[in-house]
Amino acid sequence: MAIAKDVFAQFIKAFQFREVFNEMGWNNDRSKQTLVVDGARYTLTGVAEKRGFRIFTCTPADGAALPDRLTRKQIEGKVTKLFQEHLIIFIDAAQQEQIWQLAVRKAGSPTRISETRYSLAQDPQLLYQRASGLFFTLDEEEHVTIIDVTTRVAENFQQNNEKVTKKFYERFKKQHAAFLKFIQGIDDNMRRDWYASLMLNRLMFCYFIQKKGFLDNNTNYLQTKLRACQARKGQNAFYSFYRNFLLALFHQGLGAPQRDEQLEVELGQIPYLNGGLFDEHEIEKTFPKIQIADQAFEALFDFFDEYEWHLDTRAAASGRDINPDVIGYIFEKYINDRAQMGAYYTKEDITDYISKNCVIPWLFDEVKRQYPAAFAADGWLWFMFRHSGDEYLYDAVKYGIPEPSTLTPNPSPRGRGEVGETDLFADLPPEILQGFDPELEQKIVDGSGPWLWELRKSWNRSAPADIALPTETYRELIERRRRYAEITAKIANGEIHAINDFITYNLNIRQFAQDVIETTADAEFVKQFYKALNRITILDPTCGSGAFLFAALNILEPLYEACIHRMKNFIDEEEMNHRGPQIATDQKQGKTHYKFFEEVLRQVNAPEHPNLQYFIYKSIILNNLYGVDIMNEAVEIAKLRLFLKLAATVDADYRKPNLGLEPLPDVDFNIRAGNTLVGYATETQLNEAFVGRFDFDNDAGRIKEQCDIVARAFARYKEIQLAGRAEFADFKQAKDDLNRRLAHLTDKLNALLHKQHYAHIPYEHWQAAHQPLHWFAEFYEIIHARGGFDAIIGNPPYVEYSKTKKTYQLKANAYESESAGNLYALCFERSLAIQRIDGWIGMIVQQPIVSTQRMEVVRKILLQNSKIVLSSTFDDRPSKLFDGMHHARMAVLIAQKTHKQENINLVDLYVTRYNKWYKEESSIVFEILNYIKSEHHLKLNVFPKMGSVLENTMIAQLVSIPTFLAYWRTNREANYQIYYKITGVGHWFTITVRPPRFFREGIESSSTRENTITFTNQQIRDQAFTLMNSSLFYWFYQVRTNCRDFNPSDYKTFPIPDNLDSEDFSSLSQKLQESIDSSSTFINITHQKTGEIKLEQFRPREAKPIIDEIDTVLAQHYGFSQAELDFIINYDIKYRLGKELRSAEEEGA
Repeated sequence: MAIAKDVFAQFIKAFQFREVFNEMGWNNDRSKQTLVVDGARYTLTGVAEKRGFRIFTCTPADGAALPDRLTRKQIEGKVTKLFQEHLIIFIDAAQQEQIWQLAVRKAGSPTRISETRYSLAQDPQLLYQRASGLFFTLDEEEHVTIIDVTTRVAENFQQNNEKVTKKFYERFKKQHAAFLKFIQGIDDNMRRDWYASLMLNRLMFCYFIQKKGFLDNNTNYLQTKLRACQARKGQNAFYSFYRNFLLALFHQGLGAPQRDEQLEVELGQIPYLNGGLFDEHEIEKTFPKIQIADQAFEALFDFFDEYEWHLDTRAAASGRDINPDVIGYIFEKYINDRAQMGAYYTKEDITDYISKNCVIPWLFDEVKRQYPAAFAADGWLWFMFRHSGDEYLYDAVKYGIPEPSTLTPNPSPRGRGEVGETDLFADLPPEILQGFDPELEQKIVDGSGPWLWELRKSWNRSAPADIALPTETYRELIERRRRYAEITAKIANGEIHAINDFITYNLNIRQFAQDVIETTADAEFVKQFYKALNRITILDPTCGSGAFLFAALNILEPLYEACIHRMKNFIDEEEMNHRGPQIATDQKQGKTHYKFFEEVLRQVNAPEHPNLQYFIYKSIILNNLYGVDIMNEAVEIAKLRLFLKLAATVDADYRKPNLGLEPLPDVDFNIRAGNTLVGYATETQLNEAFVGRFDFDNDAGRIKEQCDIVARAFARYKEIQLAGRAEFADFKQAKDDLNRRLAHLTDKLNALLHKQHYAHIPYEHWQAAHQPLHWFAEFYEIIHARGGFDAIIGNPPYVEYSKTKKTYQLKANAYESESAGNLYALCFERSLAIQRIDGWIGMIVQQPIVSTQRMEVVRKILLQNSKIVLSSTFDDRPSKLFDGMHHARMAVLIAQKTHKQENINLVDLYVTRYNKWYKEESSIVFEILNYIKSEHHLKLNVFPKMGSVLENTMIAQLVSIPTFLAYWRTNREANYQIYYKITGVGHWFTITVRPPRFFREGIESSSTRENTITFTNQQIRDQAFTLMNSSLFYWFYQVRTNCRDFNPSDYKTFPIPDNLDSEDFSSLSQKLQESIDSSSTFINITHQKTGEIKLEQFRPREAKPIIDEIDTVLAQHYGFSQAELDFIINYDIKYRLGKELRSAEEEGA
């Protein structure tokens, strides 16, 4: 059993950590280390150890307080170099406070720091909840490994927000609805909804910062003020918390740097925040008599008070924590549920994968454009990479690889099952090794054994956990090891020498970028990389609550920090080199060389910046991040989350001006509300609007001049914020000027667009419904001067355009992709239009984009405008990327833009297999992606779903066959038919030679989800029946269709070799149908429209042995090798057979 709570509390309060862990079955560790960080000494004392996992306490010297967050992070980095897996307990000299720090290493993501804070004044409940799970029994002792210990610690110390998030969300919806009813004085329902969200945003921001002590050093500031207002109301019935206190707090308090004496007394000590969140909002200007009753706030605060609000600390011991990530999820879900916008909250693994593979390649490309010498084939950068071994392969790819590391992709056994000790598979069991036979692999199937697929049946067993990933079979393990050896060999041979290769080989591009900056001795490289960081513009055109913007911020932040630290290193080294009697000119030249670094460090260390992290986040938010969303509420939330990110980096200090908090940046012009698809996006579109126009001054030049003025005003406004020293009056004047100019310009463009294309709709109604956004005007400096955004990332809405036509319509012929019929297709086209040449685009959309006929236009647009395209696809069975989405079959498309070209043969297309995974594999889905260069996509007219060179070869064979299954069909008057299910294919087809039985309200009938194919005679019918049930047919279907619907085109175009006519399939056809019949069952379903339905279902998987026979016969006619036949028979077998495969494995064990 775990340690008792009272015993735990006793030890913790006495700071007796060794005793705590001894009670929980850990071993003693009495080692000591001394670390120096920024000149301060810290003592690291060993407390406990379990299988190499260390627990330390860290105490500052000379009675100092606990180190700050940045110092703790530096200490953690130093400890990691000594002991990879560890937990540090920071304690102050007075033994009043503890911070338990764990570095959480998550597959595919940078290391995150999780901290739990405890002080003697608290009940150590949260610490107990997390630490008590680290109990080890004597029975476990001999079986425990470092992996077990690391997993147990991480699971206990990572905050699990899922339960609290769901519960909070359900209650939040009710609170939002209740709060909305109290708002009076707004007669526009949409604006009333918007204002409710705005007020909740403001109040939640205040809840977060009051818990950090920023509001009059009172962690219950809002509740205290509400009670005070209600006390006054007893004397004055007209006194209102909303009108008399909150608006003053927002507009004259948090939104203004100077307050009169009376207001100072009323509000107490609070900071000036800026940021636009607390400015007088346009709704408040339009409806100046808004009222909200006190009861609304009473109920809301009671609800909020049930949770613990924190930004980056875990001071509370409640297990009911609300943090900015929870808020982002909640609001995204709330908005999508309410508006049914077809958007889904994108998880971190998706946003990270897309963002890093668009942002980092652009940064390296930009440095190469400015400083090509660093990228010479024999230069230091690629020399470093060639000697990196497997450092930049993801951990999942490297897992369980045996020593030594000199491995070969293909073993050459001295005899079957005998592999050399240095080979890649030497540690595998003999029954697995017998499946290696290079000669048999290459042999063309001729009807005689031995059969490679039979020799490899044991490959479908689960491999042991010490060498295999979760649920990994030996077959998958072998392929992973081959890929490992192939990539490490290419790295060592210098065959990987471009940043794009990191995407195509799925290497750890974030770690590579970090290491290059931190280790390079090339000061010019650091200079150019930092300039690229400042310059990059990253856009999410349908940003929602900002999931992708946050991913980009998290990718850029460590790169900014690494560059700044490296600049300081260079300057320190330069000063050391010139210390003492040196030649004056050398010293002067040295200072000149690092003048840029000195200027950057001067900005970083300016007194108005509270710390380095704040400076970096503010720089990223103003310089790099841009977003647009059609929903005002979503835009407000995205801004709120960015503000919270900044506020999390600062602690309230009442000795400093503005409590130590630098005013938040105003991102109103970076993150905009509007319709991404409606408006003038480019200069070309604007020029076309003026062709033949005589009623709009015929003056495109004047509008462009106004665009330029607005762009310069925006640049000046951003410059004022980055400098951080502007007077409030100047700042406000600059913003008002920018707003006025932009409003005048957009009014003119709106009038032009309306008159040209929407004159039949009243102007006010059109403007409200269409919400036009003119990219060319609103982001003129980016679109015009720079040629477009550098990186465009996102998750556009999956909504049929026909459904939005009730709200807004696009102008005629505005989009080539309109025929694709879905908004995500239109968003893709619009994004390419506003992207610069050589920029990168990455989006997650629905999987049919890679294969269906109606999406062909989108694929063509993408190929015409790209140098390279990468397509990865993801099934929704057995697990899926979006938990709340039905039919969540997804595709991630990443591309680098080029000038439009008609010859799409020049484009490199890389694709993956159709990725499927069990829940246990979810954390490594993106780590083990495997791209292969597609050779035949133009003939297939799809982006194929495949993951090996062998599949490329098989596709080449199939597309060379000129005849198709359609040639066997005949008219419906013939009597030889095949019956098939038209949708819901999944892992198996339902194809029979007799109609499945179907009853509606007890009367036998036929299902609308069934269709037939008619053939001239039984022989051809039998051939088609067996072929369409084969694993070969299923594989090719998966390669080139949407993998859900079974359309006539999917079978009509299946290639049929001429010699197949001569094969008699009647016996196999009969055995197959008998096997399918034997699996028949009936299910009953009640439909609201059609009533009681009884239908016959089959389990084709039970016929798999017969299907294997069929595939063996087919392989002879298609000319496949034994390796290709083995692949076909075992294609997706882990998922197609599922439990049956596992059961067979258990029976054979």
